[in-house]
Amino acid sequence: MTIDRLNSIDPIRDPQKPSLGGKAEKANGGDSISISSDAAQKAELFKALELAKAAPETRSDRIAELKAKINEPSYMSDAVLGMTADRIIDQLFDS
Repeated sequence: MTIDRLNSIDPIRDPQKPSLGGKAEKANGGDSISISSDAAQKAELFKALELAKAAPETRSDRIAELKAKINEPSYMSDAVLGMTADRIIDQLFDS
């Protein structure tokens, strides 16, 4: 009586490595993908939505307070206007 193995192991071939038997061809340039313009637009929209979600909430109470200050005639002095102009110029040239 002879008992054969169910999963015979070939000592020459590694059982963990799949055989390449058949017509396996190697790509000449490497892998590449292309993204449609519709997908690119949706990706930009998704990114913009994520940035908007991450932005801090507007503080309507602070905005109302500043609007009230600006509308007061005593608030708009040369010092305030000069400081505001300096900050705008600093932001424009630091970017």
